[in-house]
Amino acid sequence: MNQPQTIDVQAFIDARRMSTFQWSILVFCFIVLALDGLDTASIGFVAPMLIKEWGIARADLSPILSASLVGLALGALAAGPLADRFGRRKMIVSAVLVFGVCSLACSWADSVLQLTVLRWLTGLGLGAAMPNAVTLLAEYAPARHRSLLVTTMFCGFTLGSAGGGLLSAILIPAFGWRSVMAVGGVLPLLLFPLLLWYLPESIRFKVMRRHPSDEIAALMSRIGGKPLPASAVFVQPQEEQRAGSPVALLFAPRYGAGTLLLWLTAFMGMLIIYLLGSWMPTLIKDAGFPIERAALVTALFQLGGTAGSICVGWGMDRIGRHKSIALSYVFGAACIYGVGRIYADLVLLGACVFSAGFFMSGSQTGMNALAAAFYPTSGRATGVSWMLAVARLGAILGAVAGGNMLAAGWGLSGIFSVLALPALVAAVAIAVKGGLRPAAVEGAPMDRGQTLAGH
Repeated sequence: MNQPQTIDVQAFIDARRMSTFQWSILVFCFIVLALDGLDTASIGFVAPMLIKEWGIARADLSPILSASLVGLALGALAAGPLADRFGRRKMIVSAVLVFGVCSLACSWADSVLQLTVLRWLTGLGLGAAMPNAVTLLAEYAPARHRSLLVTTMFCGFTLGSAGGGLLSAILIPAFGWRSVMAVGGVLPLLLFPLLLWYLPESIRFKVMRRHPSDEIAALMSRIGGKPLPASAVFVQPQEEQRAGSPVALLFAPRYGAGTLLLWLTAFMGMLIIYLLGSWMPTLIKDAGFPIERAALVTALFQLGGTAGSICVGWGMDRIGRHKSIALSYVFGAACIYGVGRIYADLVLLGACVFSAGFFMSGSQTGMNALAAAFYPTSGRATGVSWMLAVARLGAILGAVAGGNMLAAGWGLSGIFSVLALPALVAAVAIAVKGGLRPAAVEGAPMDRGQTLAGH
């Protein structure tokens, strides 16, 4: 009697070029993150209209603006363990439905309390969508291109945020702020049935959960381009360590130190990005430039981040993930410090701000690919989502710290000079992680000279 064919699912994926099926997963995840970015940014664009229509003070906007950030962190914390138990696809589809419905409901809010609660609920969905999109794509991507594909997908968030500004500029003058919230809800609801019908579950998750072989074979056939026997035995690359729960796995001996270093790096990076994103226009205006120039220079930070995400991802797949991210943080620290020294010249200021966005946002995006490869299948969604939740805490601290520093009389030079320090801390933390004993066993080497994909 012939023995059933044994197929290592990751080796099967790594040995082949990206199929149309895999590219479609990238496109769907890109769109999910674009809608995530559009919705996350939308509240900032409608805030001035709320002050005017509701007759409230700027301080009254604080609960509304911070509610979605808190929801994002809580959504990420909850979504990871749920995805490692019930599947990545279910969490993505559910998250899109939640933030679509809640964003649409925001268009009917008529008080600060109502909008605060609805933005918090919207944040729960947004926070659940992002880490599971990262995890799903990482588990379908060939190891040699995984970082580039994940960071390219993350450009959807940046472009969606920029699209939120364009959409607001068109809709608010014609239809009012509620139209922005309505469109931000309708678009995810239109995407929902497509995801429900076409988005597949992770093959790695199906193998881990011992789903029927014919289901796995059908998905593998769409990658390989030819039918596979339903009787085949599908296995993971190697036997993966499993703790009692995905959360416990993050702190298991092989992963605990790496988890804490990932968290420290992500926290520091997001603190910088959100502080600059929240307060850079004000800082540049206070330095003596007109508001339109301040807006232009701030846009260069986002533009640089989009380019940096792709370039850092490319570097991660070629010179090593830890080395590429650590160098990017170091260069980012130098550019941030440079802004504080040469801000009097608009051209040099724009160049430094673009470069700061390139390196800081690029390395921060790369962290998602790094976390996805560090953890095994049984805890990958939890590892990515909890790192993002900790990063959101850094975002909240950054936004608050920027306001306090301005209130204390700090100027552009002082704030940018100090912000170089957390960038250097992030660089050191990720370099230390790169020197740890490899933990995961996920396929191709991550850094030159190493043989396990955990590092």
